[in-house]
Amino acid sequence: MNTVSPQNSRVISGMRPTGRLHLGHYHGVLKNWLELQHEYECFFFVADWHALTTHYDDPTRIPESIWDMVVDWLAVGINPGSATLFVQSRVPEHAELHLLLSMITPLGWLERVPSYKDQQEKLKEKDLATYGFLGYPLLQSADILMYKGGQVPVGEDQVAHVELTREIARRFNHLFGREPGFEERAEQARRKMGKKNAKLFSKLRTRYREQGDQEALEVAHALLESQGNITISDRERLFGYLEGGGRVILPEPRPLLSKASKMPGLDGQKMSKSYGNTIALRDEPLVVEQSLRTMPTDTQRVRRTDPGDPERCPVWQLHQIYSDEDIKSWVQEGCRSAGIGCVDCKQPIIDAVLGELRPIQERARELEQQPDLVRNLINDGCEAARDVARETMEEVRLAMSLVFP
Repeated sequence: MNTVSPQNSRVISGMRPTGRLHLGHYHGVLKNWLELQHEYECFFFVADWHALTTHYDDPTRIPESIWDMVVDWLAVGINPGSATLFVQSRVPEHAELHLLLSMITPLGWLERVPSYKDQQEKLKEKDLATYGFLGYPLLQSADILMYKGGQVPVGEDQVAHVELTREIARRFNHLFGREPGFEERAEQARRKMGKKNAKLFSKLRTRYREQGDQEALEVAHALLESQGNITISDRERLFGYLEGGGRVILPEPRPLLSKASKMPGLDGQKMSKSYGNTIALRDEPLVVEQSLRTMPTDTQRVRRTDPGDPERCPVWQLHQIYSDEDIKSWVQEGCRSAGIGCVDCKQPIIDAVLGELRPIQERARELEQQPDLVRNLINDGCEAARDVARETMEEVRLAMSLVFP
């Protein structure tokens, strides 16, 4: 269970470039990122190589989609001063780590990832009998492990990908973490902690190793994280020494479960471009208003005087996201008694959605007029990400004996 202390971990998350984003992206991913960027050291990246795993036959839209998506990130408030924003393919170390991890990853591990067969079934019209598609979970693992990500925000359906990453990190550390003289080096690192802390570390290690005391393990992790007088390499050795393994070169990440997105589309299904039921963050106000006004409602409410049932109506799902308790009570009572019509019911949603989008669209218009600013922000993020990636790859190459005199 070689893991870093969650209190001081990095958060890694990426999105495939699909062009301009919609309210489903905002409520399902971006609002979570807005909170995380102030709590953790965050790396948010454009997963353009991942887009090629399913759209390799038509990559021409990817460049424009990247910039559209980045503008939307910035417009909603993702801050390059608080998080590192970068494009995956601009950090070629991702490809190298993916290759090296492929040398140790059993084929069966990839074939058993639940989304592998699910996506093949959903995308029957595409030829997905490629290594790129089979190996995309391993590329995800490389994305995470490159930055020694401690926490990965995912929905429940993506937890299996993080578990795969943990297995790969565990296998890598087992194979390559047993450097010559490991225990002697770990003891030397322990003594650098100072007499009091070194003694405490030994006690905690004994409690965990002999009694399986999880609290002792957590306290020992926190103790190591607080040490300012030992190097990163020594800290990683002590993590491994604590848990009975070798040096932790690639820490195991933990899934950080995101709140399930409840953002319905205009037809009541999950909002998705493939369903054609979205409201884009940069849709013109008149387009947004028209889309909401023409939403389907309770099909059994044919006339204005017919009572309805909000539970059968897609508009009610939007009220659960945007409306306060007073408005929701008004809708329930008015719909069931035919006291209000469907047009009346939709108006608070129209007002709320337009109010939510207004500041986002204002910032987006400003950013659209400053393409060089957006490009420079991403260039800076790519350089910052690559600096971290180079450090990781130096350690990985050394561990795998790929450093030559």
